[in-house]
Amino acid sequence: MSGLQCLATENIWFDKHRYDEAEKHFYEGANGPVTQHQQQSSSSGAGEQELVSRMKSLELENQTLHKVVEEMRAALQKLESRVFVLEKSPAAAPCAQVAPVQAASVKQVKVENGDDDDLDLFGSDEEDEEAERIKQERLEAYAAKKAKKPALIAKSSILLDVKPWDDETDMAKLEECVRSVQMDGLLWGASKLVPVGYGIKKLQINCVVEDDKVGTDILEEEITKFEDFVQSVDVAAFNKI
Repeated sequence: MSGLQCLATENIWFDKHRYDEAEKHFYEGANGPVTQHQQQSSSSGAGEQELVSRMKSLELENQTLHKVVEEMRAALQKLESRVFVLEKSPAAAPCAQVAPVQAASVKQVKVENGDDDDLDLFGSDEEDEEAERIKQERLEAYAAKKAKKPALIAKSSILLDVKPWDDETDMAKLEECVRSVQMDGLLWGASKLVPVGYGIKKLQINCVVEDDKVGTDILEEEITKFEDFVQSVDVAAFNKI
């Protein structure tokens, strides 16, 4: 069998390119040929979509940054307010003031035979004993000064009304009898005659007494002993001094 006969028996589509060309022309006639402008429009549309996507992403990042900046600004304002308040407020007093310590200087280190155990860095106990002695002397001096100070004596001012029997009583003699009452802690003061009525006058006399030594009961008892002149004794006023 020759080569042509073999090819004739084979099922080969020699005209396929013609049919492909015809199919192409058919679709171009229906949809129109794809031009270079359409290809550029398609590529530009894809680029715009990518650009829009990037812009949206940038806007989101910008909003996040704005939020962070606002938070930092608020925190800074709070901090500034607090610093302002602290600067205006009076400085707090220290919890404790340390008194100046009259500490003796550290004795010079004497090294004997190169032995560091003999170093006296803090001094001996003589300083503590001296400070204790001075403190005790000051306490004793304060106690002695306080003991010498006179104690406060409680005193009172008393105004007495001494009434006679009648208008014929000798008021000068009556006052003399009253002032004759003497005792420790009693000091007589000014006096005067005060009209009572019907020509009768009473003796009003002032005195200062020490509360621990003289009382109103003793005064009344002693004055009423002069029964020839004194009818009664009343306390008109009583004031602490």
